Formats: sequence, structure tokens, C-alpha cells
Amino acid sequence: MKFTPLIAALVASTCLSSVALADSLTRVATVPVGGEITGMFLQDDDLFFNVQHPSSDLTTPFSKATVGVIANADFSGGELAAPTSDADKSVVMSSLGAYQILIQEGAFGKIGHITGAGGEIKVSNDPDFNAFVRTGANAGYLFTNWEDRPGGMSRVMMSRADDGAWTADEADAKMLDFSRVGGTWVNCFGTLSPWNTPLTSEELYFDDTAEWNNPDYKNISGVEALANYLGQYPNPYRYGYIVEITDPAASATPVKQTAMGRFSHENAVVMPDQRTAYLSDDGTDVVFYKFIADTAGDMSSGTLFAAKIKQQGDAGADAATTGFQISWIELAHGTSEEIETWVSAYDGISQDDFTADGNSYVTDQDVAAWARGEAADNRVAFLESRRAAVAKGATAEFRKMEGVNINHDGAADGSVPFMYMAMSSVEKGMSDDAGDIQVSTIKCGVVYEMRLDANYNVSMMTPIVAGGAYDEANEANACDINGVSNPDNLLVLDNGDVLIGEDTSKHENNAMWLWSRG
Repeated sequence: MKFTPLIAALVASTCLSSVALADSLTRVATVPVGGEITGMFLQDDDLFFNVQHPSSDLTTPFSKATVGVIANADFSGGELAAPTSDADKSVVMSSLGAYQILIQEGAFGKIGHITGAGGEIKVSNDPDFNAFVRTGANAGYLFTNWEDRPGGMSRVMMSRADDGAWTADEADAKMLDFSRVGGTWVNCFGTLSPWNTPLTSEELYFDDTAEWNNPDYKNISGVEALANYLGQYPNPYRYGYIVEITDPAASATPVKQTAMGRFSHENAVVMPDQRTAYLSDDGTDVVFYKFIADTAGDMSSGTLFAAKIKQQGDAGADAATTGFQISWIELAHGTSEEIETWVSAYDGISQDDFTADGNSYVTDQDVAAWARGEAADNRVAFLESRRAAVAKGATAEFRKMEGVNINHDGAADGSVPFMYMAMSSVEKGMSDDAGDIQVSTIKCGVVYEMRLDANYNVSMMTPIVAGGAYDEANEANACDINGVSNPDNLLVLDNGDVLIGEDTSKHENNAMWLWSRG
């Protein structure tokens, strides 16, 4: 059985294309209790995905965070029923094929281990983004984010047998060394660039930089863990970027692409022109960004833009049917070299420099002066990108903006001319009575479609899948079990269908859904 998305008043709506009327949503996988679906990556016909932070109380092999694969995934496998037995709730279930465990937290005594100047800090149970970089016909490196403070990334050589069985090579497995870039913070989702380098995202959940060196701040423990990693107090402006893993099959050298802006990156996706990139910002009251590089294949210099939204409906309109017109506000042009000079100006600041009535970093006055054109440089645009966007009139009202993705080949040849974005929850700044966005609340989330023009620009965001009814009293499944809940990872297939992975506490077992164009 297939379930149609919750899309009310289709006939009356002018915001949904005729294609969307025939769409369908099919559950194709579930993961164990406590687990989140992350790291969806398709290599040929093999679907990699992870079970992030499952319940440690499980008595199955899935009591540990897991990176795995379904070889020869069959996307015509049909509907998977929601698990009802304790046994089915404790394992990965899928209609796509059998799920193989590849590596788990702690594997080989190194996978997920976060180690810095102060020794081992933690063993992460939070695998996120996966990218496979081929090195031969049946072999390559699997890169996996470990989403922690400080963050990590593993690289493991994988080989594939003719029958689809994958094997991890313990001798060629390691955690990447991020010390040359001062470490990373919460490596979240990501993509593989068109030139085959992993782009890992620093999800900087730290909305007020002024508190970065406040010893009494509620989230200071993450900063102090980073200080333990470094052996010195960190500079906030060295975190919150897209980190490109250059030379991935050899040195695997991380480079922070600071010209792409500093905020709470969920992920970045680079278009087939190898210059245009779209970047999502995770949190509350966040911004949608676009970056255009000066040179194809080189993200070290370019121009950063922020989206201005115009709602295509009255205040309070149904979020399941209401689209948004997008225009782009230019923030600034920057290069990694000049941004590094601005960043380094804040090195050496510690908690000893904090004062309750002061600010050791970029101030609101600095932001306002920059927006008026009175600043000596453009550091505000790249060190405080969200505040810069607001100051220039961009829309900062999105809630839990998650994965943004395309099918690269389909976008290149025009057969799948769409980009998709997951909004985990439509509420707060999106559903209040102020600002550019004022739609109804959908706590279970929405997935949006954006058509790419010939220059890979987007000008409209249209809902195509919306979460179902919300029942707070239903502790196990507050969101309707037959619809999506808190969409996160997205993967666009060659035929234009979209895989949607959940990151939710509102379903007892997080699910993977297949959205079909029909």
C-alpha cells in the first residue's frame, strides 16, 4: 500500500505543479529504536546509510551506531509496514534488500574515536554523512562524518565482491587528522563534490558568538571540549564552515572553505557548473544561502548570497500547499586568504577576556556599520553570515533547515531539473504572525522542491511532501505513522524520485521514505 502525502486543498492551490498531484510516499526502511537515519549515499546500485545513536539497551547488534549498505537496492520493492514486534523494532528492516553492517562505533579500536592534544576525548555514536570515493572497479574509500563536539571523520577502504558483499579493510581504516584546521565542530550531513571530494559540514549550533568565551553560558561545554582537543582556547571564527577533503584517496587533507560563509551548515550541494552551490542552515530563525565561486571547481573565492522570501499565500496559509518565491541578496565577495587575516585577529581570546557587559568578537554595532557600507572590510559577511544576512534584509525565519540535494547527472542533462530541501519542522519563526513567512504549523515537517533554471538558479520553493497529523499525547508516534516525520537526509535518484530519511523523536522507529513522481 502507498500513502499519498498530506496535501490539502490541491485544486485550490496555485503553488503546486500538476506533477505533484500524482506523487506518492512509500515507507522502504526502518531503523532500530532510538536510531536516526543518516548518511544516505548511492554508489551505483548500492545504498549506504547509517543508524545514528540507537538505544544502547538493544540486545541486537544494533546497540552500537552502525554504518551499513544495501547492495543492489531494489527501489521497486514496495511498501514496508511499520514494525510492530519488539524483534522488528530492534533491527534494520527494509523492502529494498538486506542491510549489511560495515563498521560500527569503536571498530578497529579507532572508528568514531575523537582524539586531540589532551588524548582521547570520546568515542562518538553519531555517524552522519557518507561519501564513497572510488579507487578501482570494486574498491574505494568510504568517508563517514562523526557528528560531535569536536567532530570527526573516518576513512575506510571498502571492497565489493561480485555477489554484493562489502568488506572493510581494518589495515586501511583511520580517523582523519583535523588538527591542521584546528579541529571541527559537529560534522553533519554533506555531499560529494562534482570533482569527487567530500564536503563535510560544520553544524555550528552557537547562535550568539558573544557568549563563546562566557564560562557560565549554557552550551559552553562544547567549546571547552574543543579547547581540550586543541590544548588552547578556540577561536569561534575557525568553526562553522564547509570542510572540503582534498586529495581524498591519498593525503585526505581538510580545507575549510571560509568563503562559503560561517553558520550552522547542514550541507552544501554544488551544481554541475562546478561554481554554484546551495547551503542550508540548521536551527531556529535561519537563512538559505547561495555561493557562486569565481572559478569552477574551486570554492576558495566567490560571492555569498542570502535568500529573501515572499510567501505565495495569505498569512496563516496551509504550509502543506504554500510555496515561497525566492530572490537573492548579495552579501559580499571574499577569498580564503583575506578571510584568514580577519579570523586570525581573534586568536588568543579566552574566558579570561570575558566581561558581562562586553563582547570579545564582532559586535552588533560592527554588523550595523557593515550593512550601512561604513566598515573597513567585509569580515561581517563571512564571520557572522547569518547576522549579515539579516542586516541586509534577507529572510531569517526558517526552522530546522536540513538536507538540500540534487541528482547531479539529472541536473546536468536536464532530466531531473530540481533541487530538494528538507525542513524538519515548520513552526516558530515560520508560523508566527510576523515577518516574511507566516504559514501554518506542521511539527512533522515538509520537503520542498525547487526548479533549477539553465544557470542553476532557483526562484521558487514548493512543498511536495508534508508530515501528517500531530498528536502530542501519542508518546511513541506523535506524528502520523503513515507519513513522514522530521525529514533530514535527502537523496535524489536518477529517475527523479527522492529518498527521505527521518531524524525524529516523533516516530518510535525512524523511517526512510521513497517519494515517487508517479
